[in-house]
Amino acid sequence: MTDTSSHTEEPAAVGAAGGGLGAAAAREKARYAGGEERPLGSYAGLMAAYGTMVVALAALVRRRGRGLPERIQLGDLALLSVATHKISRLLAKDPVTSPLRAPFTRFEGTSGPAELKEDVRGVGPRKAVGELITCPFCLSQWIATLLAFGLVLAPRATRLAASIFTGLTAADFLQFAYAGAEKIES
Repeated sequence: MTDTSSHTEEPAAVGAAGGGLGAAAAREKARYAGGEERPLGSYAGLMAAYGTMVVALAALVRRRGRGLPERIQLGDLALLSVATHKISRLLAKDPVTSPLRAPFTRFEGTSGPAELKEDVRGVGPRKAVGELITCPFCLSQWIATLLAFGLVLAPRATRLAASIFTGLTAADFLQFAYAGAEKIES
């Protein structure tokens, strides 16, 4: 496909004066998407939801009279990092959590031990949410944020929950090691 746009086109702000801001946004979206369904408005909505969540959690911290920590201790950072990894993969790939993803995805098969391959379906918000909840990398930002605020608001409960998921991650690696050792013996 050949790019028919030129560098001499009007910038979106200048074009907006002639055709309206909505028309300029639609043109930019079409240029960006290149014929694919890219729900940019829905992505912006998800970013706004994330920002709103952060502001609400920060307000809760302030209302409860808690200050933000100067720094997170290395042990807590390691615990939250591993827990974030596991929770994100569990939500995005685990067969047991597939009912949460089903309204936004189509089952395609398996992608690894105890992980599903799912194709995102729909358009607009449905597609945007589907892309978020099937991507462990994308979910990690949301999970890490919740765990970090949890550490400030309810440190004991957050450490306990994070410890469970960190232990589960260690158990996963031991399962892989055991399965590998069985293959070597046979």
